[in-house]
Amino acid sequence: MAALAQITGYNQANVVILHKSLADDFEKFCQANSGPLPLLYRSSPGEWKCPPLSLESDIRTDCPLYRRYENGTFAGSLANLESYSEQMKDMVTFYLGCSFSFENAVQKLGVPVRNVEQGRNVSMYKTAIPCHGVGKFSCNLVVTMRPIPQDKLDAAAIATHPMKQYHGAPVHIGSPDFLGIKDLQKTDYGDPVESQPGDVPVFWACGVTGVEAVISCKSPLAFTHSPGCMFITDVKNEDAPESDSGQTPLVVQISSDPLHYSLVSQRAADKIRALEKIIGVDPGDRGITNLLVKDELLKSSLSLSHAKSVLITTGFPTHFQHQPPEETDGPPGAVTMAAMLQALGKEVAIVTDERAIDMNRSIIEKAVEQGLFDHLVAIERAGRASDGNYYNARKINIKHLVDPIDDLFEAAQNIRGISTTGVGDGGNELGTGKVKELVKKHIPNGDTIACDVAADFTVIAGVSNWGGYAVSCALYLLNTCEIHERYLRRAVGFPRLSERESWVSSLPSVSKEEKLLEILVQHGVRSGKTGNLAMEVDGLPFFNTHSDMIQSLLNVTL
Repeated sequence: MAALAQITGYNQANVVILHKSLADDFEKFCQANSGPLPLLYRSSPGEWKCPPLSLESDIRTDCPLYRRYENGTFAGSLANLESYSEQMKDMVTFYLGCSFSFENAVQKLGVPVRNVEQGRNVSMYKTAIPCHGVGKFSCNLVVTMRPIPQDKLDAAAIATHPMKQYHGAPVHIGSPDFLGIKDLQKTDYGDPVESQPGDVPVFWACGVTGVEAVISCKSPLAFTHSPGCMFITDVKNEDAPESDSGQTPLVVQISSDPLHYSLVSQRAADKIRALEKIIGVDPGDRGITNLLVKDELLKSSLSLSHAKSVLITTGFPTHFQHQPPEETDGPPGAVTMAAMLQALGKEVAIVTDERAIDMNRSIIEKAVEQGLFDHLVAIERAGRASDGNYYNARKINIKHLVDPIDDLFEAAQNIRGISTTGVGDGGNELGTGKVKELVKKHIPNGDTIACDVAADFTVIAGVSNWGGYAVSCALYLLNTCEIHERYLRRAVGFPRLSERESWVSSLPSVSKEEKLLEILVQHGVRSGKTGNLAMEVDGLPFFNTHSDMIQSLLNVTL
């Protein structure tokens, strides 16, 4: 074993020692939860040495401090395990990667490591995130927390992402509430570490999850290292293997209260930015390019990807002389988003005006459901102006046809943990209040029609349906992105990429959107700009305008 004075610069390992009868299941448990439990070496029964990690080692003496567990209960600390040599002949030692091994790599990119600066053990916490159980092993994830300056978050993710054998990229960045951690000053293992102004809590999966697994299996006898008292290997940090994924992680803030960042690969982010550019054209020459806010599609889609349940609202009764007064822009985009969100396992409900429920139930083929939601989406939904009325693009007041669903969005602004998205193409749609000053300046009749109700994210598109299609495509890109998918599941359990085929079938397609538009026309729903009862949206024919747009989005996505 390397002497303690030489710890800096050498990789370290967590240690779990179990009876051989439990070894196979524990190895499977590690494979099923590779983020917290990256397996570096499994010994043979009674093997004291660890040849791949250290030439001259003895697991009975090489950790500074050990813990003994009997029937899942902590039974005391030990300076060494030599007195248990006989029992250990039937025991297997697991060496698991440790986050101390990546601290040098982080520091090389100029990221301060506060626990090192303060001479403290790293902060460790039990979370409310369940690991994937195997056999008798069933426990929640344990994480380490390091406060990182906000402007160094990307560097911390980039440094640690390739180091999968030492927990890899962070599993959460931001408020500890998302992990079920109530107080960062109350650690479960290790020491509280003081943050500096501008620091953000960053959490990595932790090998002490193995200690919780040992407790859960209630083995008559088991040993672990004492958290922070690691097995020191002969492998230098710079020799750590790197990932060959070729993907660079990007940190994106998606909420300020509660503070929440997400991870995505640069490759996926670039594709989503390409989608945003494609839909940001102005076919009606209405000036909407002036309303575009960069990366709103990326941030909205990331927020939706993290959401568990989503409420979608649509409906713009611009044709007040007709029955129904709705237009063909909105419902197709709403249905497309709902299909992808449901395919990703989220609860989805669609809400509309009371007078239009029967029509929309028939179109959507699903009754409106009630529930609690953590993300609200409005797509081509009439939005309340500053005078309390609702206007179409021609400045005609249609308030008598619109139920005040805006109230939900305004209430959400004051409820912690609920995010909102508005998708629009003219600035009078619910959620576009975020860009209302630009609407007043650049859109005809903007002073009157501009929506006054803002959303957290405003996705502007040449036609609102295109925004819905782009959100669906962006969600597909995120959930097929290895970096984002791993971050979503906190690096526990197995990747969901096997579900890719069902996600592909939920993407918009020319044939599906053509059929949906036919259903709308059959229900008397008209084109927004012209009022025509025809295969068009906002006065643009389905072929070859909307069909080409759908194909362009799919070309980027697939």
